[in-house]
Amino acid sequence: MARPREFDEEKVLLKAVEQFWEHGYEATSIRDLATAMGLTTASVYNAFGDKRAVYRRALDFYVERSFGDRVGRFEQKPPREAIGAFFDEIIDRSLNDAKRRGCMLVNSALEVAPHDPEFQRVVAHVLVEVEAFFRRCIEAGQADETISRDQAADDLARTLLGTLLGIRVLARTRPEKDLLEGLIKPIFTLLEPRAERKPYNALV
Repeated sequence: MARPREFDEEKVLLKAVEQFWEHGYEATSIRDLATAMGLTTASVYNAFGDKRAVYRRALDFYVERSFGDRVGRFEQKPPREAIGAFFDEIIDRSLNDAKRRGCMLVNSALEVAPHDPEFQRVVAHVLVEVEAFFRRCIEAGQADETISRDQAADDLARTLLGTLLGIRVLARTRPEKDLLEGLIKPIFTLLEPRAERKPYNALV
């Protein structure tokens, strides 16, 4: 009979997330992980596998507790409010990230995915889910006339996705409130129905 694990899996995965998130995949060794997780290297291998396997578990854990949690909290809001709350939280997290770690998923897209087909698929799948969240909000807003129909829902969703990625990358080197908020202001002008639309300079 296998012995029960003598550690809290959620807590040690959180430690793995923090290690990879702050230092990146390549700069993190299995020994670094063991130290961060409070385990022996043998225990890490036995419980999770090699470094690549730990990274996959850590990335899944991160995504579920960041994007998954955020969508769950915001999707029940009115469409424009849901999109606004999503970006407000992203910008707030970016500005308050003292270590400038950015987004672990975006970091994975830049560091790991280009060299690893499996992680390329994992990251792409999550980005498709993010785009789908934006599309659902936009379609709902266009249906109730709180979001403009001047642009196709698909195009607006992709624009929001690109803006999100831009915010997360820029925040690593320029975590400036005016810069990050300035990226999203023109997008929200596009979302506004014509009857509510104001000149862009009135938004600043």
